[in-house]
Formats: sequence, structure tokens, C-alpha cells
Amino acid sequence: MLEIDQAKIPQATAKRLPLYYRFLEGLQASGKHRVSSTELSEAVKVDSATIRRDFSYFGALGKKGYGYNVNYLLSFFRKTLDQDELTKVALVGVGNLGTAFLNYNFSKNNSTRIEMAFDVDETKVNQEISDVPIYHLDDFTEKIPADIEVVILTVPSQAAQGIADQLVEAGIKGILNFTPARLTVPDDVRVHHIDLSVELQSLIYFLKHYPLK
Repeated sequence: MLEIDQAKIPQATAKRLPLYYRFLEGLQASGKHRVSSTELSEAVKVDSATIRRDFSYFGALGKKGYGYNVNYLLSFFRKTLDQDELTKVALVGVGNLGTAFLNYNFSKNNSTRIEMAFDVDETKVNQEISDVPIYHLDDFTEKIPADIEVVILTVPSQAAQGIADQLVEAGIKGILNFTPARLTVPDDVRVHHIDLSVELQSLIYFLKHYPLK
């Protein structure tokens, strides 16, 4: 397997890798052994030139006139994305969205699992949803194990920053933030913001002003 200098891979490329991986899993399951950059482009809605450039950061993954070997690509990206290792994450905020996450719990992704959840609602504490135990947020530092470094945050926006401070203090290094709040964290903590209302407004704007031909 090729040795890759991750520092040289652009962040935009890194964000597309899971998209490629998911599509390749589907191809393998359907028995397809070869795929072209054009086929990939049509499936994942990324232009073929971008796909070829993304793949070029990882060396010679395909052959001109042949395309890409599905099994090899899948094996390569599985290693690159650490898909062979189970990543345990925690969820903070067992409201409607948090409950949906617990019920789903990455059922189509064998490498990621919500291991535990936290909330302040006493009616939810000490309960389980889809076999995931729910603890009180006050017990976060005590309950969170050393092998969980990522938290999915689905709490009211007004409480988000204070809770984020608590998570950081407990050693969390990554937060997937589903609240509208823009969190302030130390430089060694990464936050990915997913504001559903902003994404919806963006979609509506593009539909109105950039109609598809």
C-alpha cells in the first residue's frame, strides 16, 4: 500500500473521499469490477477532472483507457479513511434530531458507532435508545472513555458554547455541530458546522437564481 503524506492533501479533496468510498462500496456489492472517472462523476456529481485530480494525490490508482479497479480503490480508501478500525463517538443532546441519530446509528457504516449519549433531561437519563445508554451531561467527564474523541452536538443553540467548553475540557478533539451557534474552541480542536437551515436557504437560493438547464 502506498505511503501518503496526508499534509499534502487539500481539505476539499479529503472531504470528498468518504463520498467516493460510499459509491465504491455500492459498486463492489453489485459485482462491478471496473469504473471510469466519467462513471464516478455521474454518480457522485463531481466533475471527472476533479476526481482525477483528487486521485492523483494518492499516486497511480488507475490506468488510462482502463479506468479504476473497484476492489483496489475500495481497499485503498478503506485504509486511507481508517475504515478497518471502529470509531466510537458520543452524542450530546437527545432531542428529536439526537434521537434520530441514535436510531440510525450509522447502520450502513460498520466503522462508526455512537457508543453513548448525554442529556440533562432526567426523564431520558439512565434510559437506552437503540441499545445506546443515555447519561446525565454532568457526568460527561466521568463517563467518557479515552477512546472517544468525537462528539455529535445536537443541543439548543443558546447552550452550545457552554457545552462545547465542557467537552473540550474533558478532552474531546472533534465536534460535529448541528446547532446554528458558531463555536469558539482551542486551535487543537476541530469543529465541523452543519446548519440545516442555512443549507436549506442556500438550496432555495440556488434553485431561484441558478436554475439547472
